[in-house]
Amino acid sequence: MKKTIAILMLAVGTVFSANAQDKMMKDAPVRTLSLEQTSGEFTQKQITVSEGTYVFDITNNGVGHDVGFVLVKKGKDVSKPENHIQTAYVTQAVKTGTSQTSKPTKLEKGEYVYFCPLNPTSTDNTLIVK
Repeated sequence: MKKTIAILMLAVGTVFSANAQDKMMKDAPVRTLSLEQTSGEFTQKQITVSEGTYVFDITNNGVGHDVGFVLVKKGKDVSKPENHIQTAYVTQAVKTGTSQTSKPTKLEKGEYVYFCPLNPTSTDNTLIVK
C-alpha cells in the first residue's frame, strides 16, 4: 500500500512540474543569443539585448580544443563558481567546428560579463540588458 501511494505521489508531482514548466515557457518566449569563439577570444565583444529569457548558442570556430561559456553579473568575482549563472553554461563542452546551447536563462536589466576559461578568453566581454 505504501508503495502504491509513493508511486501515485511521484506521478502527481511530475504532472504538476511539467505543467508549471509549460506555463513558464508559454508566458515568456525564449530567444537565442549566438556567440562565436575563435582562438583566445569571442568575436562579439559587446551585445545589447532587452530583458527576457535567452538560450546561449556557443560556436567553436577553429579553436582546436573544447570550449565553454560562463556568464557573471558585472561586479561579481568571475573566479568564484558561485557567482556564475549556471543555467547559461553550455550543456556539453563545445568541440571544434560545432555548437552547443545553454539552458534557458532569464536575464534582468543590468550588465554581465562573459568568458571561456577553457579557451581562455578575456573577461571584458559585455552583455548589456536594457
